[in-house]
Amino acid sequence: MTLPLIGILRGVTPSEAVDIAHALLEAGITRIEVPLNSPSPLESIALLAERFGDRALIGAGTVLTPAQVKKVHAAGGRLIVSPNARTAVIEAARALDMQSFPGIVTPSEAFDALDAGATGLKLFPAVQVGIEGMKAVRAVLPPGTLLYAVGGIGENNFAEWRAAGVDGAGLGSALYKPGQSAGQVGHQAKALVRAWQAAGGDNE
Repeated sequence: MTLPLIGILRGVTPSEAVDIAHALLEAGITRIEVPLNSPSPLESIALLAERFGDRALIGAGTVLTPAQVKKVHAAGGRLIVSPNARTAVIEAARALDMQSFPGIVTPSEAFDALDAGATGLKLFPAVQVGIEGMKAVRAVLPPGTLLYAVGGIGENNFAEWRAAGVDGAGLGSALYKPGQSAGQVGHQAKALVRAWQAAGGDNE
């Protein structure tokens, strides 16, 4: 069982990706995405998949097309995270037995994504939708739907989001900013994991 937290390494480079990912795993974060607008993202994904693929779910974020899904799969990635809910991307990921977390805001987007086979839903940007907006969406989703909040969620508000019904979170700038050392990222990761657990964030 793993924590329902996805570490977002936007801007990470291949030369530092392995050390930073190792720090995340040491803290208990075993799902890692390298957004495709990072430097040489497929190289980083390939390195991480080779090194940690047996004990972590490695993949890509900011995935916008089916062609990108195939490239991520070829690099060894098994997780597809998108800022939007394009059914062709979801279907391409599921056809390759990859996990797919598309970005949604509205119920229409949520149901289209689920119909296409999404593993779970990424509420993005969560800070814009807000907790009340999230609760309204959550209320109409099928039982068991995984809903992850991404964007503006962190140590200071985990408890509020968890109490309102969110299942997990994607951790971006609170976890990693370009140029930070593996040691610094590890410290931030441990603090975020402690805060998530203190907020009642159990394992999946």
